[in-house]
Amino acid sequence: MWLVQRLSSLDMSDRYTIISADSHAGGNMSMYEQYLPSEWKDAFDEWRGAYSNPYRDLQDDGRTRNWDNERRVSEQYADGVVAEITFPNTVPPFYPTGSLIAMAPKNAEDFRRRKAGIDCHNRWLKDWCDEYPGQRCGLPQIFLDDLDDAVRTLEWAAAEGFKSFLLPHVAPDVDLPGLWSPAWDRLWATVQDLDLVVTQHGGNGTPDYGKDPASGVIFLMEVPFFAHRNLAHLTMSGVFQRFPNLKYVMTEQGVAWAIEELRRMDAYHAQMKHGRVGELGFSADIVLDLKPSEYFDRNVWIGASFPSPGEAEAIRHLGTHKVMWGSDYPHHEGTYPYSVKSLQRAFHDWSEDDLRKVLSENAADVYGFDLDVLAPLAAEHGPTVGEVAQSLAEIPKDATSPAFFKR
Repeated sequence: MWLVQRLSSLDMSDRYTIISADSHAGGNMSMYEQYLPSEWKDAFDEWRGAYSNPYRDLQDDGRTRNWDNERRVSEQYADGVVAEITFPNTVPPFYPTGSLIAMAPKNAEDFRRRKAGIDCHNRWLKDWCDEYPGQRCGLPQIFLDDLDDAVRTLEWAAAEGFKSFLLPHVAPDVDLPGLWSPAWDRLWATVQDLDLVVTQHGGNGTPDYGKDPASGVIFLMEVPFFAHRNLAHLTMSGVFQRFPNLKYVMTEQGVAWAIEELRRMDAYHAQMKHGRVGELGFSADIVLDLKPSEYFDRNVWIGASFPSPGEAEAIRHLGTHKVMWGSDYPHHEGTYPYSVKSLQRAFHDWSEDDLRKVLSENAADVYGFDLDVLAPLAAEHGPTVGEVAQSLAEIPKDATSPAFFKR
């Protein structure tokens, strides 16, 4: 009887390592100013004087979560998270709004100013990640407006030890080739040669909807489409066929949609092998060697932000080796401070092996985290296997994440 109780106690104390595949951070204005070259200081002072903060989560007390190490780390530890893949959040110099949702630069001068702002953020990000080595995978940003500059930035990022980068979406009203175009093959070749991971985040790539009363809600309705479409662009155009070692991650875009998208691509691929899809003819050289779903299995992963029980089922269908869990800290829709409760709601009936893949092992494999380095932190801060296996009894009254309200 004692031995059974002892084994049960050991099982309950076994903890998960949690790496969030979706968090956000950024410097404040005074931090960014330190990384600006001197020739930009006057322009920065002028821009800052006219700037108005667009984000609710960057106002008042909440904004310090983006850069305050003591607050940020203590809150994430209390939430069970010990490492993170980090997207931008605060507004970099010379930007009209956050870089994840900003429209494309208007002209050459606008591009030059924004480039200075992004370079500033990238340099800040390097130092910020180095403060917690092995726990932070920051995503430096590139511009697609200048391919030479993008390649130089990627070479700098790899030399500085970054494992991945943030690839912007191409909006349909921007004068750039779509990502399906061979014009980008030099970019993919550079990424593959440098062994960097391509990471995209939902939120940008939409057209400019203007300022009509319904513009905001139309943006909400269509932003998933513009985020999701890159999977077909890169798959059906043969990017993954030409660059077999490319790793591509799609984050905060949901999971379930990819099941139907892969089914649809596989169906078209099967028809294309016979030369036609309906009235459209296709030559043999455009037909992929493998099925689209096979390229997905080889080249693509999904960062699943605040998944619901329904999304958890979709993860099982898609493949537990293909998905990484994310909290979306510090956003209002993120799971903090109830990440463990969100796991109980969505994953309480999962096997430990499958959940370890989604919570840490896949992220470690894709982004290069060392799980042995994180193990002592997980032993102190991670939730126990037994804790996560408990079905959520009650949704916290002040919970704000869709993880608690979507079925």
